[in-house]
Amino acid sequence: MNARQASRIALLGTGKMGSAIARRLDEAGYGLTVWNRTRARAEALGLGRIAASPADAVRDADVVISSLTGPDALNATYFGAKGAISGATGQLFIDMSTAGPTAEIELGSAVRAAGASFVEAPILGSPVVVAAGQAVVLVGGDGSDLQQAIPVLEAIGQTRSVGPLGSAARLKLVANSMLADVMEAAAELQAAGQAAGLDTDDVFWVLQRLVPSLEGRRAGLLGDDHAPTQFALRDLGKDVDLALALFRGSGARTPLTRSASQLVGAAASQTPDLDIAALSLPYRSGLDAAATRSRASVTSPGEGM
Repeated sequence: MNARQASRIALLGTGKMGSAIARRLDEAGYGLTVWNRTRARAEALGLGRIAASPADAVRDADVVISSLTGPDALNATYFGAKGAISGATGQLFIDMSTAGPTAEIELGSAVRAAGASFVEAPILGSPVVVAAGQAVVLVGGDGSDLQQAIPVLEAIGQTRSVGPLGSAARLKLVANSMLADVMEAAAELQAAGQAAGLDTDDVFWVLQRLVPSLEGRRAGLLGDDHAPTQFALRDLGKDVDLALALFRGSGARTPLTRSASQLVGAAASQTPDLDIAALSLPYRSGLDAAATRSRASVTSPGEGM
């Protein structure tokens, strides 16, 4: 099967990332069938045929792409009487979720046992980056399956093959751990610089010079504008938990990421649906409290007055 033959694609999951993927595929000329657990979200996309179940979606497809929230969502979508595997008849399955290597390897085995092919292809980049065609797709799997997948994935972004099944999932967890570490550092140092008497914009300018991707989250790091949510705090928390389980199993030392995980978890418990730039909220609250105390000390009458 070559790229031209792979004209029919089933997309499972039309959340923010899945919707961005769908639009890229539609622009590339692929025929789409879409399914989402909440049907209204699939309908709101306004693309392709809306399938009644995962099995219905994949039955007439050449390629099946899934973009789901994690291991539980994968299991619910792929297995069972109306799951995607029950409709497998030789298609190429591409999972673009962030679910961890264990889930990807187990899912790949089940898909292959059903007579279909499987690769993992998690994305580096937000839905906005995907929509612009500037994402990086990490691809893991066997050679022949990769050859089938790459032409389709190149409609979504730049591809990088990183090894056998499980490798891309591992690398994606490294990437999202880095994101957690960097975002926590940025939120902390932005507030620390301001507390030290520096201009807000000057502090952010320096941080952004070192980490250019921070520019996309300027409004959330410096203020209360956290919409739209590009990457929810609860999803980052899930990914870092998966990463820490991987790192513990390999005996790696990750004190910085463990610390970031605790801070992300605390923030997610308060505002799970906000973008990860909301990691700045606790630090900014501290700045506001310090400013209030400073004003009070200036206005309160002192000795000898």
